[in-house]
Amino acid sequence: MDSRYTLKKNSDFRRLYSKGKSAVTPYLVVYCRRNGQPVNRVGFTVSAKLGHAVVRNRVRRQLREIYRLNAGRLKYGRDLILVARSRCVNGNYQKMEAAFLTACEKLGLLIPSEDQK
Repeated sequence: MDSRYTLKKNSDFRRLYSKGKSAVTPYLVVYCRRNGQPVNRVGFTVSAKLGHAVVRNRVRRQLREIYRLNAGRLKYGRDLILVARSRCVNGNYQKMEAAFLTACEKLGLLIPSEDQK
């Protein structure tokens, strides 16, 4: 993932938390807001409450992969934050991916597929 498309600044995270829309699932929370750019930017939050560094990094890697594989299905011009919840620690990857897609659907981020038309 290119560093130009990641959120790193605390101010970006705070702005999204306060002014963005959110969708909650048992595995994660997705915050979303328009960014006025032709690309999506994404940030990941995994709290220290979820476990030690090894556990947190594994969850973060899984969330990055879920985003990477589904980025083509999302509308452009958005800032996203994916916040891991405690079920992600021992969760099934397929259920995490389904939860991500459900949250994106709630926020209206998914591009309608040709099959649904």
